[in-house]
Amino acid sequence: MSNSQNNAFKNWWGKIRKSQSYNDVISLMIAIGAGLIIGFIILLVSNPSDAIGGFLTVLLGGFTGGAQGIGDIFYYATPILLTGLSVGFAFKTGLFNIGVVGQYMIAQYATIYVIFAWTWIPSGMQWMVGLLVAIIVGGLWGSIPGLFKAYFNVNEVITSIMFNYIGLYLVNIMIKSGPAFDLYKSETKPLPATSNIPKLGLNQIFSGSSVNGGIVIAIIAAIVIYIILNKTTFGYELKACGFNRHASKYAGINDKRNILLSMAIAGALAGLGGGLAILAGSGNKMATGEVLDPNGFKGIPVALLGLSNPIGIIFSALFISYIERGGYYMQMYEFVPEVIDIMVAMIIYLSAFSLMFKLMIERWNIKKRARLPEKTKQEVES
Repeated sequence: MSNSQNNAFKNWWGKIRKSQSYNDVISLMIAIGAGLIIGFIILLVSNPSDAIGGFLTVLLGGFTGGAQGIGDIFYYATPILLTGLSVGFAFKTGLFNIGVVGQYMIAQYATIYVIFAWTWIPSGMQWMVGLLVAIIVGGLWGSIPGLFKAYFNVNEVITSIMFNYIGLYLVNIMIKSGPAFDLYKSETKPLPATSNIPKLGLNQIFSGSSVNGGIVIAIIAAIVIYIILNKTTFGYELKACGFNRHASKYAGINDKRNILLSMAIAGALAGLGGGLAILAGSGNKMATGEVLDPNGFKGIPVALLGLSNPIGIIFSALFISYIERGGYYMQMYEFVPEVIDIMVAMIIYLSAFSLMFKLMIERWNIKKRARLPEKTKQEVES
């Protein structure tokens, strides 16, 4: 490598190291590493003889199951990618959409209802209509807390939590009174196979897994949201309202409309996640119950690990699905599945310290530059 190429590489690498994204990624990697170390200590305490084998299984994740395990990573990542995108989108616009669970569940039931009630839909279009209805219903459900926030300044956290449980019990009522109710099981009948999302050949690549085209739709949705937030005037206005609602209003931006639209879009994303989950061809029915769907709450850690960046959320959803698959296979070492939940919780908890890690990295870089000779320092800064 010539001197000019070497200098060009140094300049390129120096710019990357000074970038905000670099520090964010490194700080998150430190948080994940620390969470895994604490998780290993938990394994040692609970079952010392199998701790190393169990920990290696977690690190291997879905690869332990071969092609099926890899396919299942994508399958289980699909709904949490969308719920994470819902939470992350709201974060970017200054809102906390903790009501993603209710939006997710009510969109699921709406999907089931239209497929059983609208018998005129051609079999090849059932999944498309089902997803469209899920998006619309999720968006409408999400817009209700947005309406209260925009026009009555009611904290969206309070209203969205309330609408989680309103949605849960409303779904219970609709299951019992709807056209798909199975009286003997207190649940809906399974959706017909004709309503399943197409596999797009992924089932042949990852044979034995439940993966389908839903992961492709979820990734496309994340890319579209990234473009909206970062490349459009509309996205700029949404983020401006999130930074300072009153300053945005002073600048001529319609703050009420943007708050309402932010929650509606967040709800639509959660609804799409619910639709993709219920149309996946595995577990495609709903039962009455008292417990909120965990995929909704998983959206919060997915958004946190992805730093609310739509592209980052794709990787954080895949990462959480990856280690959860590792936790599933870890049961062969007689570890209970809850151990992996503890490990994930520790990673998420420590990710909250990513700002502290980032400040430590920045201070270390400042001290390192301070020790450099003046000429080298000027070359680094240029």
